[in-house]
Amino acid sequence: MEIVVCVKQVPASTRVRLNPVTNTIVREGIDLMLNPFDAYAVEEALRLREKAGGRVTVLSMGIPSAEGILRQALGLGADRAVLLSDKRFAGADTLATAYTLAAAVRNLGGCDLILCGRQAVDGDTAQVGPSLAQKLGIPHLSAVSRARLLSAGELLCEKWADEAHLEIRLQLPALITVVKEINTPRFLSLKGYLRARGAEVETWGADDLNIDPTRIGLDGSATQVVFTAAAERRKAGKAVSGTPEEAAASILGTLLQKGWQRPTSEANRG
Repeated sequence: MEIVVCVKQVPASTRVRLNPVTNTIVREGIDLMLNPFDAYAVEEALRLREKAGGRVTVLSMGIPSAEGILRQALGLGADRAVLLSDKRFAGADTLATAYTLAAAVRNLGGCDLILCGRQAVDGDTAQVGPSLAQKLGIPHLSAVSRARLLSAGELLCEKWADEAHLEIRLQLPALITVVKEINTPRFLSLKGYLRARGAEVETWGADDLNIDPTRIGLDGSATQVVFTAAAERRKAGKAVSGTPEEAAASILGTLLQKGWQRPTSEANRG
């Protein structure tokens, strides 16, 4: 069984810088980690391989430092790792990202199953997985909390719905996005760490894929962020005690100190 897991490198902190020109996250010089939802996807792929045999390939698109999360997946037991890294991929939205990943999957020779985390914690769009399935012309299920291989060509999945869990038979090849309830990821062992250090991580650029250069990166993105701003930090509220009259007087005094102007009688009549 050929399984591909799409993983992403994300900031390990909410304190990130934004490129003022592209309005994208500046990933250089900050601590980065494997997207938490993708860790469950990697674990589920390894469990399916242990039951059905085959090979697990981890695939990521990002800057050169994303090699670290691919080595982490190799240390956990993945068989192959491919990094899509090219300056021409920079600034891609979910549409351009899915297009590039689809080209990479085809370059791999296809697969039986693709697993993705439900969403990336830096963008929270949950769009890349379903969009990738659409680009490849295969069925998909999102928010899968349980997956069991029934045969070489069929997967039984349980997925979240608004008011229930649905049980669905999925014909392979297919794509699923998983939630954290699906499993408990294994820890990286010392043996796995040493194995990953010496393992090969393949790097592919745009020229290695049969790809339309106008559909990748910022130029190939259908959406662009035109403005970003950090959330305003507000001070903690102040509790007011006393009788209703005392509380009202205290609030009024605070407002007046802050420069609030009492409405005139003319304004009240208007």
